[in-house]
Amino acid sequence: MVETGSPSETETSPPRKRFPWPGGLSARLLLFTLVVVAFGGLLILPPALASYEEQWLLDRVRAGELASTIAESDPELRVSDAVANQMFDQAGAVTVAVQVDGARRLVLPPKQPFENTPYLVDLRRQNPGSWLAAPFFTLTSPKGSMVRVMAEPRYRKAEFVEVVLPDAPLKAKLVGQLWQLAGVTLFVASLAGLLVYAFLNIFLVRPMQRITRAMEAFRGDPDDPAARLVPSNRRDEIGRAELELDRMQADLLAALASKARLAALGEAVAKINHDLRNMLTSAQMASDRLAALGDPKVAQALPRLERALDRAITLASDVMAYGKSKEPAPVVRPTALRPALDMAAEDAGLTAKGVALETVIDPREQVLADPDQLHRILTNLLRNAREAIEGAPDRGGKGKVFVELRRVDGASVLRLSDDGPGVPERARANLFQPFVGSARRGGTGLGLAIARELAQGHGGDLVLIETGPGGSVFDLTLAGVPDPLPEPGGRADASAD
Repeated sequence: MVETGSPSETETSPPRKRFPWPGGLSARLLLFTLVVVAFGGLLILPPALASYEEQWLLDRVRAGELASTIAESDPELRVSDAVANQMFDQAGAVTVAVQVDGARRLVLPPKQPFENTPYLVDLRRQNPGSWLAAPFFTLTSPKGSMVRVMAEPRYRKAEFVEVVLPDAPLKAKLVGQLWQLAGVTLFVASLAGLLVYAFLNIFLVRPMQRITRAMEAFRGDPDDPAARLVPSNRRDEIGRAELELDRMQADLLAALASKARLAALGEAVAKINHDLRNMLTSAQMASDRLAALGDPKVAQALPRLERALDRAITLASDVMAYGKSKEPAPVVRPTALRPALDMAAEDAGLTAKGVALETVIDPREQVLADPDQLHRILTNLLRNAREAIEGAPDRGGKGKVFVELRRVDGASVLRLSDDGPGVPERARANLFQPFVGSARRGGTGLGLAIARELAQGHGGDLVLIETGPGGSVFDLTLAGVPDPLPEPGGRADASAD
């Protein structure tokens, strides 16, 4: 014999991950912290590189400016070859120019023409965007490019000082600075990430792991006292979660104990009920034999005996049916309401001479429902109304049940009103509870419980709107508003003629 486990017990393989991703909360928290802190550190790189490039270029401009002051002592207003070579070695300047009173003068002319036109960096006026983008433009410039730098003078009176120099040294310095800043950023990010991770792991992750382990242990063996979570004294969200979990475990243990007792009681009741039905069947057969004797005294007492036996057999059958059956899912489709009402009224014992059914519902109206389950709902409601009216001593078994249909918020609401004595006060609190909600003596209380269960299976509900000496009003709500049936000999046929 091959045994198969239930779906809940069958181990299913976890879905394959498209990307590698740590499974634990601690690892994810560490990775996330490192990424966020590293990203924050990377935001510092552009302004740091821009500031470094600006200072590097400004130092070369100041060297050119000093060269221009030396040139003023020369009759030809030019620096000597020795000074020019020294400036090139120290500052890397190829050309130095100064503009005074609108006249631009070369202090250090180029020794040979430029192969490429130098790109301009004007340090006098830079907006934040161009300032931040300047180092990246330098890093991506073609090999052998020249940079033309203009800045305001510091050591002499002039409109600006201009220096032309190759950007290769600057590019090399920027690359070195970039690696240095990246290393510092990575170190700071790692250190800060580890500190943040340690803090969050102590105050958040470890308490959550403790709660998770307690839940897993409780799920594995609820009866194990060690599986119960002992709440801490924290007053934050973690403490509240621990407290609520402890309360939930206590409530669940009580529910499980009650369920176990009810299961044991149900097995005992099922066995007793089975034997009781056999006894009642034997008693009913005996009553049939008594009826055949023709004794007047027996004939006088026999109806009461038969009614008692019928109620007892019905009670036993209802208990067995309610305990064993599970209502199937409704097969919903448009269902004509008036024929369903007439059929349910007939099965519920409503007649024109006794308790009558009255309605103003158009015969073409439909509701979305399972026809069989709708019949059971309506039959239960109409039968309860008839029995309540017939049980009133001053009514003589006569009364009416009025039914109307309304459409409310995309739902069909069927209102059933009777003129009976109303639901007794003792039965209202548990009206829809099986075995305890009966409003009449000898009833099982299953009728309304089953009717409401069926209505909720349709996506609706069954509720008591009002009750009193003038009667009771129930609302049966069914989801959906289907179109009415077409009129007999439809308009479409008439228009075709």
